[in-house]
Amino acid sequence: MQVDTASGLMRGVRQIPSPNHDARPPGIEADLIVVHGISLPPGQFGGPWIDRLFTNTLPGEVHPYFTEVESLRVSSHLAVKRGGEVTQYVRFGDRAWHAGQSHYQGRDACNDFSVGVEIEGTDTLPYETAQYDALARIVAALCAAYPRLSPARLVGHSDIAPGRKTDPGPAFDWALARRLIAAAVSAASACGKPPKQ
Repeated sequence: MQVDTASGLMRGVRQIPSPNHDARPPGIEADLIVVHGISLPPGQFGGPWIDRLFTNTLPGEVHPYFTEVESLRVSSHLAVKRGGEVTQYVRFGDRAWHAGQSHYQGRDACNDFSVGVEIEGTDTLPYETAQYDALARIVAALCAAYPRLSPARLVGHSDIAPGRKTDPGPAFDWALARRLIAAAVSAASACGKPPKQ
């Protein structure tokens, strides 16, 4: 994966533009990556429902839960399906509406300065290996493109909205994610360097 910084798009992933975004505040660049867990309906995977939620076309009549959330105007920069497939909804230079009321290290409104990555899953069911692999490649690509981002600035939704949000939840293996991210970032930083003599 690679980010085109001119467009704010991730190369090699599916693109479905969401209308739910706006400009970051003047002078603010992303310096935080927020990992979320999402399943629609709750506990179910697959289907077009994440796309439909982020494009304001979720049909309330399909499932009772959809009637609760169909009027929400939300989005994320990226989403990772169970098989590791990645979709981008919002350009990285824009503010996606993923964090809601949030706070991190003395700063409110985390949407202003973060990139949101939704991973299809729940708090209680294990995430898939392909998803951890995709997340590692995503973080490596983002860090290569945006110097203010780093693996150390990776948090869960629960970290920025404690008591209000629990995702990605106890089922998310942070140790595994951080190991794979470290390896991916290291490999990416080694690319292009001349071999040692």
